[in-house]
Amino acid sequence: MLSRRRLSGRLRAVLELDDPPPRIALALAVGVFVGCTPFVGVQTLLSLVIALAFRLNRAATIAGTWLNLPWLMPLVYGAAFKIGTLLVPDPDGLRRAWLNYLVEHPGGLRWSDLGALVEHLSIPLLVGTTVVGGVAALVTYVIALSALRAMRRRKVQVGERRAA
Repeated sequence: MLSRRRLSGRLRAVLELDDPPPRIALALAVGVFVGCTPFVGVQTLLSLVIALAFRLNRAATIAGTWLNLPWLMPLVYGAAFKIGTLLVPDPDGLRRAWLNYLVEHPGGLRWSDLGALVEHLSIPLLVGTTVVGGVAALVTYVIALSALRAMRRRKVQVGERRAA
């Protein structure tokens, strides 16, 4: 598990990379987007493939992916599923029926039911994680870009003071 101190150190290392601030911020934002996807277990690999394909900074992309920490996942996926159910219609009420069944019979799910359950719940989750991931990526980009630019300005000012 990633402690707060280790996470802070890794983010600080990402902020000190040599790439231009917009590229680091973009890589971090892409990682955050991937970290919000429901592909838990392969998110790091997925972010690495995307970073390689688009020539993004791999360290920043992976760091962004790791920002969706285990204690945040229920909030991210809960919000994503709620948004997805608002955006994806359920005219037959099948999604609601499945959710009610799972609440009423928590241990009653059979392997034969798994396909139907995934079919009715995965599309809203995919749509919701796309929306939540997009918003989180945009916010990450803006914050990271501002922080990177501020750090670089401070570094230049410190360098100028030492030179004077």
